[in-house]
Amino acid sequence: MDLNILFDIGFLLIFIGIIILFVGMIREANKSSDRDQKTQVGGVIFIGPIPIVFGSSKGIAKWMLIVAIILFILMIIFYIL
Repeated sequence: MDLNILFDIGFLLIFIGIIILFVGMIREANKSSDRDQKTQVGGVIFIGPIPIVFGSSKGIAKWMLIVAIILFILMIIFYIL
């Protein structure tokens, strides 16, 4: 593959991610603020091939673990290609 195409795809994915982030923030701000709602957060950090998963509850941590496994498999597939 041409490296310029890979660079363009990477830049496009970052740009789409930023757009999704802003759309999510706007949607969340437009919802009625209910004080009884509990916000759940989580994330995945990759240090080399090792994922570090965190979350504010067991449920969200489980979903972040699934995301980490999917990302790890994608990294291996793209490395092989």
